[in-house]
Amino acid sequence: MQDGCMVASRIGRRPSFEAQKNHRKAFAMAAAALLLATLFNAALLTRPAQAAGPLVVTLTFDDANADQVAAANYLNSKGMFGTFFLPSGYLNATDPNGGPPPYMTTAQALALQSAGNEIAGHTVTHPDLAQMDANEVARQICNDRVNLTTMGFRVTNFAYPFASATPAVEQQVANCGYNSARGLGDLKSKAAPTLTEVAEPLPVPTADLFFTKAPDEVDNTWAVADMQAVVTQAEAGGGWVQLTFHHFDSATDPLTVTTTNFQAYVNWLVTEQTAGRIVVKTVRQVMAAQFPDPANPALDLDKPLVNGPAAPPPITVGNLIQNPSLETAGPVATGLPYCWAIGAYGTNTHTFTSVSPGHTGSVAEQMVISGYVDGDAKLLPTLDLGQCAPSATPGHIYQMSAWYTATAPTQFELYYRTGLGTWNYWTASPNFAAATAWTQATWTSPPVPAGASAISMGLNLLSNGTLITDDYALYDSVAVASVFKSMTPSRLLDTRNSTPVAPGGTVSFQVGGVNGIPANVSAVTFNLTVANPTSFGFVTAYPSGTARPNASNLNYATGQIVPNLVTVPVGSDGKVTLYNQSSGTAQLIADVSGYYVPAATSAPGEFQALAPSRFLDTRNSTPVAPNGTVSFQVGGVSGIPATVSAVTFNLTVANPTSFASSRRTRPEPPGRTLPT
Repeated sequence: MQDGCMVASRIGRRPSFEAQKNHRKAFAMAAAALLLATLFNAALLTRPAQAAGPLVVTLTFDDANADQVAAANYLNSKGMFGTFFLPSGYLNATDPNGGPPPYMTTAQALALQSAGNEIAGHTVTHPDLAQMDANEVARQICNDRVNLTTMGFRVTNFAYPFASATPAVEQQVANCGYNSARGLGDLKSKAAPTLTEVAEPLPVPTADLFFTKAPDEVDNTWAVADMQAVVTQAEAGGGWVQLTFHHFDSATDPLTVTTTNFQAYVNWLVTEQTAGRIVVKTVRQVMAAQFPDPANPALDLDKPLVNGPAAPPPITVGNLIQNPSLETAGPVATGLPYCWAIGAYGTNTHTFTSVSPGHTGSVAEQMVISGYVDGDAKLLPTLDLGQCAPSATPGHIYQMSAWYTATAPTQFELYYRTGLGTWNYWTASPNFAAATAWTQATWTSPPVPAGASAISMGLNLLSNGTLITDDYALYDSVAVASVFKSMTPSRLLDTRNSTPVAPGGTVSFQVGGVNGIPANVSAVTFNLTVANPTSFGFVTAYPSGTARPNASNLNYATGQIVPNLVTVPVGSDGKVTLYNQSSGTAQLIADVSGYYVPAATSAPGEFQALAPSRFLDTRNSTPVAPNGTVSFQVGGVSGIPATVSAVTFNLTVANPTSFASSRRTRPEPPGRTLPT
C-alpha cells in the first residue's frame, strides 16, 4: 500500500510505510467504537441491508497531477466520471527547472468539475497525518476544504495521504464537514492477493465511512487484466470498489499506468456497464445513495465549512529549527525524528535510519542512496502549515548550518511556502566536500522571495552514497534590531554550588523571564568566569537548543581563574548553553550585566545578535608577524549587512612566541593610524 504523491518536482514522493496496513488494522476496533459513539446515529444514517445490485465502481485520481487531465477527458468521453482528490497546496505549482507544470491549474480542475467529475479533499500539503499534532491535522484537513471551496469547488469527500490515519484523524475528517474518507489496501488485488474481502458493502457500514475500503493503488506492475480482476471478482456479490490512479505514462514514477492500458480498461468498463454487471459512480454519488434524505440537515451532503486552528506564532529569535538535534522521535514508529520528513525526486533508491551516536547526543540520521540515475534525496523540516516548518520573512536572509559525514558531496537544498500552503523549490547552496569526520556545513541564503511565509532546508545527496547529519540550525540574519538594557549585575549560574561541568560537557542557564529580564530577550551580556579547572581548555557560549558553533569565548589553563565578557543570542527557550572543551572539569560562573530586547523601530547603531561564527583563525594559515597586522572581512558575510558600522567579537591570542601588552594587541579598522 502506498499513496505516492509528489510534493513538488524537486521535493518528490515521500516514501510510504508498509507498516501503515498494520497501523490501520491496529486502530480498526477503536475507530469503530469512536465513530459509532461520537460521529453519527447509525440508525439515522444508513439504509437497511439490501439485496446485492450491480457492483458500483469508482475511479479515483490522487494528487492533482497534470497528466490526469487527458485521462479524465477520455473517461468523460465514454460517459463516465471520476473523483479527483486534490491537495489545494499543489494547484498551480510550477516546475523549477522550467518544464511543463507538474500539477493542474485551478482552471483545469474547475473544467473537470464542470464536465461532471467530482473534486474532493486530500489535505493542503499532503503530509502523513498520523505524524501530525492535533492542530496541524485540523489545519490540513479543514483548510483544504475551505481552500478548494473558495476556488469554486464543491467538496464533500476526502482521501488520506499515504492511506495513513488514526481514530482521532478520522474524527477530525468528520469534524471538518466531509461525508467519507478513502483508505487503501484493504481489498484483494494484485498487490494483496491473500486478502479475502473484495468489495466494500453498500450501504457502507458506519464504522467504515471514514476509512472506506479500497484495493492498493494501480502502479506500473498492473496489467489491464489485473485492473479487470478487481472488478470481476466482486461482481457476483455487489458492493463498492474504488480504483486509485496517480500518473499516466510517467517514465520516473512507479505509480503510473500507460495511456493505452487505461483506455483499454475504460473501454472494458463500458462493456461491463452496458451489460448491467456494474455501474460507474463518483464517491459523491455513492454517498448520495448512502444518505437518501436531503430534508434531514444531519444528512446534508454539503455541510458547513470549518476553518482549522490558526498556526502557532512564528519563532523569530534563536534557532528556527524544531528538534534540531533529531533527538525527539516522531509519534509513530517510522524511524523519522519529530518535525522531520523525507524529500526526494527523480530516479533513485533511498533509505533513512537513525544511527548512534550523533554529533551531539545519541541520535543522528543516516541516508543511503543506491541505484542513482538522477534527482536527489534529503531530510527536511516537515513541509506543513505551521507545526514544524520554520517561519520566514520575505526579503530576509537566513544563515544555516548542519554537521555531517558523507561519502559524496552534499549541499543544502531550500524550499519556501506561499499562498494557500504551496511549497516551491527555491535554491541550493554550493557543494560541500565528502567528509569522514564530523564537519560543519554553513551557508547564507539569498533574500527570501516575496510572498513566502516559511522555509525548509536540508542536506542532500545527488549520487550514490551515504550521508549522516545532525545538529541543524537556521537563523534569521536580518533579525529585528535590538536595544541594550543595562541592569544591576545578577548571578544566574554558579556551578560551585552544585557540580563542575564535565569534560566535553554542557550546562545551560535561564535568562529570559528571570531576575527582571523580560521573556522576549534576544541576547544577553554577561561576565563568564572559569574557576578551578583541572586541565586546560576553552568555553563556548551559544543559544540553547542550537548546534554548537566552531568558536570559543574563553580560554584557560589548569588551575586558572579567568573571566571574559560575553554577548550571545538567547535560545527560543530563553536559555544560554556553555560548553566545556577540556579533558578536565571546570566550574563556570555567569554574572549578567545587561540584555537586548527587540526595538520598536529600527535606527542606525542598533545591535543585532547573530549566532556565533568564526571569521578568522590564523592557525589555519600563518601566524601574525612581529608588529604585523591581519584583516578579516565582516561586512556582507555570514548574514552581516554590508552597511555594518561596528562588530562585537571575541579576540583570542594563541601560541605567542613572546609577550605583548594588551595595548599592542588590539583590533583597529583598516586604514586608521595605530594608537600609541
